[in-house]
Amino acid sequence: MRTISVRAHGKVNLHLGVGDAREDGYHELVTVFQSLSLSDVVTLEIDDEETVATGSIVSGLTATGLDAASVPQDATNLAWRGVDTLVDFYRARHGLGSLPRVRIRIEKGIPTAGGMAGGSADAAAALLAAHILVTETMPALDQTTLDALAAELGSDVPFTLRGGTMLGTGRGEQLTPMLSRGRYHWALVFSKQGLATPEVFGHLDQLRDQGREIGPSLDTTDLAHALMTGNAEEVAGHLANDLQAPAVSLRSDIARTLDLGKQAGALAGIVSGSGPTCAFLCRSELHARDVLDDLLSEGVYSGATATGPAHGAYLIDG
Repeated sequence: MRTISVRAHGKVNLHLGVGDAREDGYHELVTVFQSLSLSDVVTLEIDDEETVATGSIVSGLTATGLDAASVPQDATNLAWRGVDTLVDFYRARHGLGSLPRVRIRIEKGIPTAGGMAGGSADAAAALLAAHILVTETMPALDQTTLDALAAELGSDVPFTLRGGTMLGTGRGEQLTPMLSRGRYHWALVFSKQGLATPEVFGHLDQLRDQGREIGPSLDTTDLAHALMTGNAEEVAGHLANDLQAPAVSLRSDIARTLDLGKQAGALAGIVSGSGPTCAFLCRSELHARDVLDDLLSEGVYSGATATGPAHGAYLIDG
């Protein structure tokens, strides 16, 4: 059985400004994404002996690695949906015929429901893997079309498809590359229990309705200048996340983790996306390891070090 394997990376939001809720239920965002070395691998196991002309070509899904038990293993999984979305597009627009049946295997290195776009990375990787499979017999899609399909799957999927350091607007799917010099080193602290992104956004709305002045932080000018210096200490002074307050309000342990990171000597600490993962910016790889060691000794659940920016989704050997 042949395979197609694609790696996609998680992210941290260096800046996450959240505006008002829109009519479609999403919030207007101004965010700066940075992809991190932490990654998932999505593999399509291809059965050329069985072909499918209608319906999903996916016969099943398995997940291993970090938080694998929390990963949906049915058609609600974003990787499964990524394959279906690509195939459905070709059927509707290009008259695609039969394709071989595939099984999806996910190797998790990004925490689930941790605010690091693990599910979005899986969707991007599956979308690209399905594109590689389909274009064995059909014309390839351009990047703009792939980005649009990625946006149908989720707000963070276009970024995990592209990677690097980018400004995201709209609901985060409208991307503009940003100049970012140097490498950035992070100590990441995970949590046993995830946080649902809609719950955190909803709690932000509640806190604002109650009179809490939380953002919106919509100006990224100072952060953009800091990223051009390549100086982590400069960047540390401009990290911002409007979802941090509601995440901390929902989970008091996050505040303790952020305090511990500061005591351990991190340059800055921030909730990653909607949380609960906490990301601590450090001066170097060694500094990141030292900070993480201190945090683990204080009894935090688990963690990892990572560097950024990393690549977008890309084909690897199976």
